[in-house]
This record gives sequence, structure tokens and C-alpha cells, in this order.
Amino acid sequence: MPDKISCKIPNISNILRRSNELNHISDSPRLDVEVILGHVLSKNRSYLYTWPNEYLSTLQHRQFNEFFDQRLSGIPVAHILGYREFWSLPLKVSAKTLIPRPETELLVEIALSLPLDNDISALDLGTGTGAIALALATEKKLWNIKAIDNELGALEIAEQNRKSLLLDNVKIQKSNWFSELKGNFFDLIVSNPPYIKPNDPHLQRGDVRFEPVSALISENLGLSDIRLIVSCAKNQLNSGGWLAIEHGYDQGSIVRQLMTNNGYDEVETFRDLSCLDRVTICKNPT
Repeated sequence: MPDKISCKIPNISNILRRSNELNHISDSPRLDVEVILGHVLSKNRSYLYTWPNEYLSTLQHRQFNEFFDQRLSGIPVAHILGYREFWSLPLKVSAKTLIPRPETELLVEIALSLPLDNDISALDLGTGTGAIALALATEKKLWNIKAIDNELGALEIAEQNRKSLLLDNVKIQKSNWFSELKGNFFDLIVSNPPYIKPNDPHLQRGDVRFEPVSALISENLGLSDIRLIVSCAKNQLNSGGWLAIEHGYDQGSIVRQLMTNNGYDEVETFRDLSCLDRVTICKNPT
């Protein structure tokens, strides 16, 4: 006869305590459980703490366990649920795209803070899910934003996200960096390019194991794509236009040097919430 205690349907508080089981595979076990449980219940995270004694239904419990077991096997939460929230936007993701990270919201914040007109032309290089371009588009309805990627799988996801968010001021286009953009000029160029070294041990851990390598690594100590962008962007920026690039925590100094050597002005690096160098900007001379 089954043990009555083991068959008992848990409440929200019981479920949240299971986050300890994810400590060995996740940097944010509590958040993982909150997001999965919130999805199962169709509730936001604050609801979980407002009603901690609410019991799950049998179906909800079964669904949570299925998702939780997948997370225990290492599969990213975003791949389990099929979406990731970025800038408060629900974005569809797949194994063909980089999973949007909270740190990248700093790039959006900085871009929005730049002294730009209300009706500029902007470019998002290597858009992936479209996260950066779509976040900017929700805040700046008059901006004309082009989002490019070289991977068809990523472009399909980005276009689906654009349509679901009803953002007509974004155009998704295939291009290998600037290859298909000749004759196009922009007031703002933003990018979260690949910047991880090919032999970085972190590539064998956590969620990145499930993400496309092409969106993660770059040759020459992780700087190959950044070098290309910094060099080529100068010819695609309007006079006084801005370039903003996300990079690794240990790359701020060299990115600043690259921008300075290429003749940009007002070069500055910003740190993320962990006080690590994360985004560097520069201005095309007027």
C-alpha cells in the first residue's frame, strides 16, 4: 500500500523548498523553481509568496515534476518552457538561439540613455531571439530598427517574437555582420556578439552546453567578432552615431583600446550588477 505522506499533493511552499535539489546544476535554483512553478500555475512569482499554502492539483503536480526532472538533467529552464522573459517581454527561444540573459538588459538601458533623437535608425547585430532590438522597439516606437543574424533558425525565432509583440518598427534580416548592409547607415549600433574563448572551461558547464556554439565563442581570445564590429561599424554609423557592445568581464580594457585606436570618441565602459565590466560604448566623430 502506498505511503500516504509520499502521495500527498504539495502546496506552493513545499514545492519552493525543492530548489535545494538544483544547487549542483544551477546558479539560481530558487529562481528556476519559481519560474517553472509560476508557469505551471499560470501565476507570477509574487503570487507564490502571497499564497504559499495553496495546494497544487494532481495535474499541476504531475506537470511540475515533469519539468523539474528535465531541469535536474541539466536542460535550461528556457528550453523546458520554450520561452524566456527579457525586459519584461516573453520571448520564444530554441536550441538555435542564445538564451537572453539579465546582464544584457544593461546594454538596452545604456542604449536608451544615449543622447539620440526620437526617430533614429538603429541596428542590432547578431539579434538571436531579437531580445535587444525588441526591447528597444517597445520603448522607442519611432525608432526604425534593423535586427540581423546569419543563422536562419535564429531569424525565424526573432520574427515570431516580433510578430507576437506586434512591433512593426523592427525589421528582421539575414546578414553575416555587415555583409548585406552596404549603403545602410545608422545612428545607433548595438551588439551582444560571441565573446567567449574557444577553450573556456565554462563552456562545459551549465546552460551554455545546450546553446549554439556559434553564438558563444569567438577566435583570438574571444575578440575576433568584436574586432570586426568595431572596425566596420565606423563605416556604417552616421556622424555622431553611437556603438554599444556587450563583452566579457575581462575584456573592457582591450575593447576600449580597440575603439580608441579606430578613431572613436567618448569611449566608456559600464559595469553590471556584479560590478563586472559588461558594456562599452563609443561615438563616431562628428
